Amino acid sequence: MIILDIKNLTLEIESNGVLVKALDKVSLTIQENEIRALVGESGSGKSLIVRAISGALPPQWIVTADRLTWRGQNLLSMTRAQRQAIMRRDIAVIFQDPLASLDPSATLKDQLVESIPQEFIPKGWPWQRRKARLRIAQQIMRKVGIKDVHAAINKYPHELSLDICQKFMIAMALVSQPTLLIADDPTRGMETNTKQQILTLLAQLNKTRNLSILFVSHDLIAISAMAHSMTVLYCGQSVESGKMKAMRRRPLHPYTKALMDSAPSFSPDLIPKSPLVAMDGTIPTLQHLPIGCRLGPRCPRAAKECVQVPEERSINEHKYRCHYPMHVESV
Repeated sequence: MIILDIKNLTLEIESNGVLVKALDKVSLTIQENEIRALVGESGSGKSLIVRAISGALPPQWIVTADRLTWRGQNLLSMTRAQRQAIMRRDIAVIFQDPLASLDPSATLKDQLVESIPQEFIPKGWPWQRRKARLRIAQQIMRKVGIKDVHAAINKYPHELSLDICQKFMIAMALVSQPTLLIADDPTRGMETNTKQQILTLLAQLNKTRNLSILFVSHDLIAISAMAHSMTVLYCGQSVESGKMKAMRRRPLHPYTKALMDSAPSFSPDLIPKSPLVAMDGTIPTLQHLPIGCRLGPRCPRAAKECVQVPEERSINEHKYRCHYPMHVESV
């Protein structure tokens, strides 16, 4: 069953008196108990999609979509209170910058205890309920890998390292036991062992609690180990979407193929000291977007038809937007 359904999401931002499309007809869906990866270069619009889902965009930005629904409910037509109720209980978000997301005037204990839903606290005297809240807060902090919980829980965000603040953001997202977790690059800047610990925790929650996850990152190695499906984003356009195994085995879009080739771990037959594969050019700025397919100026398969925006096509639940897809002749 589809819990989050996005179809042709478009985000327009005014720049020097001109509206530019930061997101252009982005589509993705998330099923129950699914881990979907959202990948792309920095600046491709991944975080904008997260903010559009959570309703954290400035009011002057123009958001339109054929569908932006949560369990069949239109998120765009909801009131602010209705949207906040869903974000407080059903959808949790781990943002990229923990120091900007946490309250600098409150300790970690105050912020985490406040996030625990009332129904998780057993009935009793006020002092018993406070003790139960503190116990739950400490348990979730240990679960995400914060070792010295007693020392960290009474401190303010600026007194702790970025690594611990990031783990604390994950704890705050998980404490309400959400249905969907949106993780916006949650392991960014972490050591390898810590990163593996967080990824293992998320994979376990997906299996034991049926937690659906939208994992936003450009770390293909981390994503491929846990994601069931993947959506590839380029310059605000979703270019390919499908099952992870199928996309690794046979990507249809040239940009997806370039992403896979840029990760040596995906090429077991790569000769030692071989030059790394890289696509020519750079991602364009919002003020100078090419018409049609935004990959056109960089794409080795580009032709005159690419000045038209390609329509979404599908082959066995494998969706892509490209006039000249790869491997289609053999499909």
